[in-house]
Amino acid sequence: MTPAPAPEPAAPAPRAPASDAETYAALLRKAHAVTEKVARLTRDFEGAHRVAHDAQVREALVRTELSLALHETLADRAGLQARLREQALAAFRARPERRLRRHNRLSRMLDKALARFGSVGQALVIARSGVWRRTGRRLHDLRHMAAYARRRAMADVTPLAPVDQRWYLEAYPDVTAARTAPLVHYLVSGDREGRRPGPLFDPQWYAGQAGAELGATGLSPLEHYLRVGAVRGLSPHPAFDVGHYLAQAPVLEPGDDPLSHYMREGGFVGLSPHPAFDPAWYQRQAGEAMAGRPALLHYLGGGWKDGLSPHPLFDPRWYLEQHPEVAEAGLEPFTHFLARGGAERMSPGPWFDAAFYAEARGAELAAGANPLVDYLTGGAWAVAEARPGFPTVAYLASRPELARSGVTPLEHWARRAGR
Repeated sequence: MTPAPAPEPAAPAPRAPASDAETYAALLRKAHAVTEKVARLTRDFEGAHRVAHDAQVREALVRTELSLALHETLADRAGLQARLREQALAAFRARPERRLRRHNRLSRMLDKALARFGSVGQALVIARSGVWRRTGRRLHDLRHMAAYARRRAMADVTPLAPVDQRWYLEAYPDVTAARTAPLVHYLVSGDREGRRPGPLFDPQWYAGQAGAELGATGLSPLEHYLRVGAVRGLSPHPAFDVGHYLAQAPVLEPGDDPLSHYMREGGFVGLSPHPAFDPAWYQRQAGEAMAGRPALLHYLGGGWKDGLSPHPLFDPRWYLEQHPEVAEAGLEPFTHFLARGGAERMSPGPWFDAAFYAEARGAELAAGANPLVDYLTGGAWAVAEARPGFPTVAYLASRPELARSGVTPLEHWARRAGR
């Protein structure tokens, strides 16, 4: 018997069409829901924005506080370095002075007479002057002085005295023609003729510090310096700062002096002779042209004529262009700036405005002080702006590596050519 087919499911009853009121109510509910969602998202966004803004403000405050702390630390370090210079100079000044002699007319006549007796007599002239670095063994020293005198005008000989042999012979060709040892010539007649023992000893500059005592004794400036001037902290040249050099802890034996040490050792190991002279900076420019000479001696001996710069903030060519009277006088620009130009508020280069900086420092800048030297030895951290539109703290915040290098902001900027 065949089963009966299953009944088909009944079709759903048709829904009654929604009224206009129900449709409006549904749309209104949906609109409210969307509005609430938008409001919730807006609140969430505003909260996130506020949190982000607060975080940015906190970060900015922290960066500012860190920059100010770093600025204060660098200022403290500069103060410690200044005290180190003072202590190093005070310790050196505690060394005993050597006895001064009176080098009068009779004494000079004796030197001239001794110089005629060959190397032995000339050795006695050197010994009488006291400029030779002594070992404490008189006969040993006399033999070395005589050996030096016998070599006469040989450029590659180095006396144990702060006389630049090669420079002296090049500067005074008549000494070469006379076949006289430069140190002997300087002691017998060179000083009286106004000659210099080397580019790093300026007799007029030194005489201005030594005062009337130098004239009263009749000594050459070099002899006065080696007997008493060095231990008094007198400077042999505007570009040689004794305190700055001693603060680098050179090992000076008894009877030694900073200038001789620099010419003999310090200049070859990169010691700086002055806060405004950077040996590494100069070496990168000069390269092999230095030929084994200390950086400052190479610069003073002719490097400046090639436009070589002793420091990122000093541009010799720019200085001469800005001050043509210096160029017309044939003066070496760096020495002029240190001896006179800085005190007269002449700027050393395009990166440093001496007049603006001096005004920013106000009464804290000593009368006659060189603004650039003051800036490099601590003043950099004592002014809000070292030049117009150059805020110190802001630059430090963008270049925190300066804390490690010890480079001042303007110096760093100049090294990067203003970038």
